[in-house]
This record gives sequence, C-alpha cells and structure tokens, in this order.
Amino acid sequence: MNALNTHDDLIISVSGVRGVVGSALNPSLLTHFAAAFGTLVEGQTVVIGRDTRTSGPMAHHAILAGLVATGCKVIDVGICPTPTVLLMSKILTADGSLVITASHNPIDWNGIEFASQSGKLLNEEERTRLMSIYESGNFTLAAWDEQGSVETIDTAIDQHISSVLGCDWLIPECIHARKLKVVIDCGNGAGSVISPRLLRALGCDVIELNCVPDGYFPRPAEPTSEALDQLCTAVKSEDADLGLAHDGDADRLVLVSEEGTPLSSEYTFALAAEFLLNKRKGDIVATVSTSRMLDDVANRHSVKLHRTPVGVGFVVEKMRETGAVIGGEGTGGVIYPELGYTTDGIASIAAIVQLLAESTATISEVITSFPNYAICKEKLEVPSQEIAHVLLEEVVETYAHENLDLTDGVKRIWGDRWVNIRKSGTEPVLRVFSEARTTEEAKTLCDSTLETLKSLMTQIVGY
Repeated sequence: MNALNTHDDLIISVSGVRGVVGSALNPSLLTHFAAAFGTLVEGQTVVIGRDTRTSGPMAHHAILAGLVATGCKVIDVGICPTPTVLLMSKILTADGSLVITASHNPIDWNGIEFASQSGKLLNEEERTRLMSIYESGNFTLAAWDEQGSVETIDTAIDQHISSVLGCDWLIPECIHARKLKVVIDCGNGAGSVISPRLLRALGCDVIELNCVPDGYFPRPAEPTSEALDQLCTAVKSEDADLGLAHDGDADRLVLVSEEGTPLSSEYTFALAAEFLLNKRKGDIVATVSTSRMLDDVANRHSVKLHRTPVGVGFVVEKMRETGAVIGGEGTGGVIYPELGYTTDGIASIAAIVQLLAESTATISEVITSFPNYAICKEKLEVPSQEIAHVLLEEVVETYAHENLDLTDGVKRIWGDRWVNIRKSGTEPVLRVFSEARTTEEAKTLCDSTLETLKSLMTQIVGY
C-alpha cells in the first residue's frame, strides 16, 4: 500500500486510508475496504475501535457491514486511542484490528488504520495483498448462516492503563513523591479519558484542558506549537511543572515546559529514548527526517541508530528486524515494544513523568543536556500525489551534484545541516523538514527549498 491517489482528497499509504468525509471517504468505500480486510484475515476475529470524530458512527457502521459480511467475529472496544485498540488486539490474540481515525488530520477527515495478528501493523506483503483484494473486489462473502458477529467490551482503557503501570521502567511511588502538577490538553480527542486517568493514577495533580471526547476539536488535531497557545497559557497560570498535548487519536504526545513554552515534537522521542536507554541497552530506530538528537542519544549510550522512511510501519519493521528497544518519529510518536509495535502517546506520558520524577530538574533544565538544534517544518500543497511524484523526480535532478539520501524522498545533507523533501502519506502535500544549528539557518534552508519546489511545480503544471 504505497502512497497513491485515487481521488484528490483520498490518501492510501503505509498509514492506511484517509480522506475527506462526504467526498472521497464515503460509506461504500469504507465497506469495501472492510470487506477486503475481512477477506485478508479469512473471516477471523477482528478488534475495532475509533477516535472521537463526529463522522465516527457513520464509518463504524459502514465498516461493521464489510467485516460481518465476510464472516468476521468483531470485538468492538469503542472510543479509545489507536495504541489502545492495537494493545487489545494483542491481549485478545485477535487476527486483525481496524482503527477508525484520521489521527492528526483536520476534523473533516477520517480513515482506517489496519493491523494484522495481535495488533501488528501490516507489513509490505500484507499491504499489497489488501490493496489487491480491494481493487479486484474479489471479497470472500459469508453465506446467510455464516455471517459474522459483533461483541462490545468496555475494558480497553483499563487494560491499557494497567499495562503501562506494569512496565518495569515505571516506578509510580517515585512519581507520587515528586507531586508533579500537569496540564493535559487532549483536543477533545481519543485521549480525553485515558490520559487524565493515567496521570492521576501516577499521583499527579491534573488540570484537564479540552478533555471532552465529543469530536469537536477546539484546536487543530495536530498539536503543533502554533496550536497550543491555550495550553501554554494554562501551564503558566497554573504554575504547572509540565504541559502535555495529544493529537486526535493520542498516538502522539508533545510537551510544553514549565515556562509555558511549547517544545518541538522532536523532544518527545529524544527524551523517551534517553530515559529508556538508561534502563536497558539496545538499538534505536528513527526515520530519516527525525532530529540529530537521536544520533547524539545513540552515541552517548554506544548503541546503533537505524534510519527508515517516514511512517510507523517502516519503523516497526526495522525494530522487529533489529530487536530495537525503542523507535519513533519526530512527530511526538514513540514505540515501546513491550507494550506494542505502534506509537503510543499514553506510554509516553508515563515515560516523561518518570524521567522528571527521577530528577530534581525542570523539563527546561533537562532539555539543556541535548545539543541545540533547530528544526523547521513546512509543507507545500500539491494538486495530486502523481504530481508530487514527478516533482520529486525533478528535485533529484536539480540537486544531483549534492550529497543526497533517497531513503524517503530527497534528503540533502551537509556537515552541519540537512533538509528532507518527501511526499506525505497522510495529506496531499510535500513536506519540507530542515535542521540546522540555529532557527534562522533552518528557516532559510526550508524557505529556499520551498521556493525551488514552487518554481519546479510551475514548470510541471503550468501555474
């Protein structure tokens, strides 16, 4: 399931299927994808859950139709984070799982994320087979007396909290003793119930912000620094030790310092990796566009850092191959293999507050132990994924004389900085990430790259 475009606002990629509701993403498409998945898992047990989006009930019923029609035994765990659904699939040893979510995409989007046995994200072969079944329409439909069934359970959040509390790197008593005050902003998404509950179980004084799971997002689902003004203000006014924010399905976590300053999403993975490698040794897996901070963490602990294309599925495949103890992306998504092979913003809450509890330092003081890098993240809207593909081919020719890494898109590398240009797997855009020693240098590199891309696109599409 490589990124491709069957409609201007439908994205099919390693992340699953996402689109604008009522346009590319309609009930018929959802039912067909569910039937394809039911055929892939041969009508066995499938765990299903969803985030809080208002289009969730529509998608839920459409997907149930496809699964039941292919004879699947469906276990519905209700509204909960993506990592919670996959963890339940692992606990129940299900044959597959579907999460109805568009993660960090805007409120008018929704989609499906697929996993196979016991919550394992689909590998490349499984993604290819799923797309082949979907495109052919060759579904294995059950007879009238062999239709599937639906069972609803409401223990998923309890199970996830219990699993996190059972991690050997977590010492709740230590966190209780630190008496941290934390403001949590869940954006009214899937983390709205579980994350405040976990923080309280860890003995934190919790101030809830946007923790009503009604799907009406008061800020963008992607918790960028620009989207967190309310959280930053609350951290300062409450004199809190830390601010935390999730995306729509709570597989990501970003941080706000005790000073009310939003931290780059890159710090979540870097801090979690530093914390965990103080507990155990093993390799790290990161994407090509993740900060050099991960190189520094790996060097400090004398472990190997592996780089992959962007996408949780690629990171997971490399983690399984290498036996890595932690992996993730610079988006604030971190993978803890003892819990599951997917990014888990809930587990990241536990890791970050444990890190703080073991120190007398503030979060601002903790991050000073990392070299000072600056990352600039921009995106350029493109008419279609096909044009994005042609544009990237032109980029390769334009910069052919430079030091390039083509693992994912085009990454131009110098001794003290880099810039990565790649197609998004979740939106019809080209992403441009740059990193340098100063904010000015990173922004200059990003801006000049965007100007080149715009010029090349004008040549391709004529405007």
